[in-house]
Amino acid sequence: MTAISPTTDAASADPAAKAPGWRPRLVLASASPRRVALLQQIGVEPDELLPADLDETPLRGELPRTLAARLADDKARAAAAVAARRPDLAGAYVLAADTVVAVGRRILPKCEVSDEAAACLRLLSGRAHRVYTGVTLATPKGGLRRRLVETRVRFKRLSTPEIESYIASLEWRGKAGGYAIQGLAGAFAVKIVGSYSSIVGLPLAETAQLLVGEGYPLHLMWAGRG
Repeated sequence: MTAISPTTDAASADPAAKAPGWRPRLVLASASPRRVALLQQIGVEPDELLPADLDETPLRGELPRTLAARLADDKARAAAAVAARRPDLAGAYVLAADTVVAVGRRILPKCEVSDEAAACLRLLSGRAHRVYTGVTLATPKGGLRRRLVETRVRFKRLSTPEIESYIASLEWRGKAGGYAIQGLAGAFAVKIVGSYSSIVGLPLAETAQLLVGEGYPLHLMWAGRG
């Protein structure tokens, strides 16, 4: 039987019972401005950004949904390991996400050169594709909690001038599938079935569910804004 310290009480064990204004620390395993902005949208301000420098190359035969889930897990583990070595981040929640764009089983790259992005846009023109975002939460108790969100997107048929103008904007750099739905490429999407925020990089409903389910006082923080 595990001994219980006499200093342990309900208030110290339950984040919701802490003093007014208190909240646990949260680390985002990303330096993405769009993911930071999405978290801020639901009232969460990351205490630290700890992006993980990982090889994101798909494994041989790896499915798009499997890749998104695996990379989210790997990022969460890597950032949690760094946070564990820092006294100021002891007991922090660590949130990670990865977004993969695919046409069928074909995984599109996170484009770094214009030819790559143009090829992606020509492939996506006039057809449907899927966006998978894996979200992993490393909890203060050392567990991992996960969600995988699939969203279907259809692009209108893109003209050559549209593709060339979008490439000239440089908005595609570093973006999965060669586009950013929250920017100029919003003009390309004629149908979205699923989570818009997941396409941007972080599905908000599922992220909030993960946090609340693991004791992060999200809704109490909302109430504290009033």
